[in-house]
Amino acid sequence: MLYRESIFITGFPGFIASRLLEKLADPERQFFLLIQPQFVQAAMEEIEEIAEVTQTPLENYVVVEGDITLPQLGIPNEDLETIQYETTHVYHLAAAYDLAVSKDVAFNVNLQGTKNVNDLVVSLKNLRRYNHVSTCYVAGKREGVILESDLDHKAGFRNFYEETKYLAELEVERLKGHLPVTIFRPSVVVGDSTTGEITKYDGIYYLIHYLRKAPFLLRVINVGNSKVRLNMVPVDFVVDAIVALAHDKAAAGKTIALADPSPMTTAELFDSIAKDMTGRKSEFSPSPRLTEWFLNTGISPKVTGLPHSAVPYFFISQTYDTAVADELLKTHGIACPRFGDYVENILDFVEENPEI
Repeated sequence: MLYRESIFITGFPGFIASRLLEKLADPERQFFLLIQPQFVQAAMEEIEEIAEVTQTPLENYVVVEGDITLPQLGIPNEDLETIQYETTHVYHLAAAYDLAVSKDVAFNVNLQGTKNVNDLVVSLKNLRRYNHVSTCYVAGKREGVILESDLDHKAGFRNFYEETKYLAELEVERLKGHLPVTIFRPSVVVGDSTTGEITKYDGIYYLIHYLRKAPFLLRVINVGNSKVRLNMVPVDFVVDAIVALAHDKAAAGKTIALADPSPMTTAELFDSIAKDMTGRKSEFSPSPRLTEWFLNTGISPKVTGLPHSAVPYFFISQTYDTAVADELLKTHGIACPRFGDYVENILDFVEENPEI
């Protein structure tokens, strides 16, 4: 069968990649899904569900066993040649997302893995778009407003995740001069704004689980502050934006921040969660310096559930400008919802699924 598009995706069956595949599914599209051997069975089950929900033939989905850390992505030559001639779009989502990731793993997966994907992209005969999923946190320890056009800096990084995603984005940026490339920078991705669905609890979920221990007691003291904003985006917004702009000619050559243009302060986030749980907001707020000190003590993770690796993200003095994203997404009728508008759905999902 001749397909209108042939799409190569890394990172499947990860949460965002799975939702992306479901959104892209179409009888006239073929998918090459790069799967690590240990995830093939899970991938097959996910593909069967997506094919059934979207009413697309199973033969549209091609499982390609491989690994982005290997030369040629570990793909056999005969399969690689087919992919090189048929692929029209690439979505690179595979990465080591753990904030506490080791140096070796981060550099091997995030940097070398992206270099290997870039090598594949350069070899494609009919490429229409290379979509690379990066992160707003390539900004590292920079402070102030971060423009979508900003990348190079020497401010340093909080961890190897940030550093290697930054170095990886530099590698992709170099391809913009001669290939149709779009770079997407999501901020902190949370659950679906309608269903609340998520597959891993981190980030704001540490605060949610902390308050759930004793909502009426713990909501009294607001551990957030009124100066720092935590930028979060629901996964459905991220996927909808990527799908829309991956096929928008105006987005070619652009770097796009998929972030909330009006994020809440951490104090506002605390009160939003507390009010939904108890009907009341906080009463007192300790100084941000005192809160940060306590969160970095040895006893804090046991009390709050917040690992030390995540503490800096509640005290980052960064604002992500979304001018390019806002302009491009406006034509598609897509906008980032505010956390307060879907917090109830997030909390309902956590209530129904306290451990995932």
